[in-house]
Amino acid sequence: MRVQLKNLIIPSIPLAVLLVGSCVVVWMTAYVGARYSTISTEHTSISEGLEMILSPNSLVSNLVCLAFALLNAFLLAQINNRFTIIRTRTFLPILIFLLLLGTWNQMHMLIAAHISLSLFLFALFYFFNMVRDRKASEEAFMGTFLISLSSMLINPLIFIIPVCWIGFMIFQSFSMRTFLASVFGMLAPWLLYLSVVYMLQPELDFSKVFSLNANSDLSISAFSIAEICYAASIFIIGILSVIGMYTITGGDAINTRNKLNFLVFLLFSTLILSFIFRNQFISFLPLIALVYSMLMSHPLSLKQNNFYGILFIIFCVLNIAFVISKYFSF
Repeated sequence: MRVQLKNLIIPSIPLAVLLVGSCVVVWMTAYVGARYSTISTEHTSISEGLEMILSPNSLVSNLVCLAFALLNAFLLAQINNRFTIIRTRTFLPILIFLLLLGTWNQMHMLIAAHISLSLFLFALFYFFNMVRDRKASEEAFMGTFLISLSSMLINPLIFIIPVCWIGFMIFQSFSMRTFLASVFGMLAPWLLYLSVVYMLQPELDFSKVFSLNANSDLSISAFSIAEICYAASIFIIGILSVIGMYTITGGDAINTRNKLNFLVFLLFSTLILSFIFRNQFISFLPLIALVYSMLMSHPLSLKQNNFYGILFIIFCVLNIAFVISKYFSF
């Protein structure tokens, strides 16, 4: 039996709506079934303000996060279409991204994480425009400015900026001009924010405004067997996808290969940061899902053979089974 993904890569409009609707159903099962995970994450003053407006575990909060997830899926598609990360139009990045977010119900109540991802996606538009342009100071400033804004919601995201500096080198756009523009872009939001805070609350302890509490302790006993098996399976599928991607990048343009190399480096850097800052692990999940979905979609869209068709089916079954397993973990 031959497994074909052609209809999923370029689906008809009714099928695309059906697929997105299915991901929305997966997302809402956590709310309808009242299956919430305990949030073990550190909050900034801004994210706490958002939660005061939209209380976690409420229907409104879930719908707002879902709306941002759909927006981010749209931005992901636009990035692929504009910069040809995958050298064909494909629906798979959207499908994989939304399925992962629907399955990982821990983030359904973290509005700050979804807003931060939106800011990062807009930053990618600027960074991908910098390829082989050592004078792209405006793009370097604006892209870093947006990531710095996201770090106000989730402080450890500030370390994504050094990762992007290495990305400048990969894009052959690193220069003193772009580096300094990026540094100013990183500092500008925080200087403005701290100035306003000082004017309104001069007695505020500024050490509490920006908090980085590294906690790399990892205890396997803290995870269920289902979570360990699921994480290991998703990791293996990701590795197979990256290997498959590199077997066909010879047909891509140099600029495209550089972008793919940056995404691989970004994925592993984000995974490392998420374990260093274990208290903020959940907040990194949307960014991990974003990069993972793009890298996995590359070989699935371009190598339409039985192996990758079966791999995609296994991926979908794993996610659905993981959602179902949560109803038997209490």
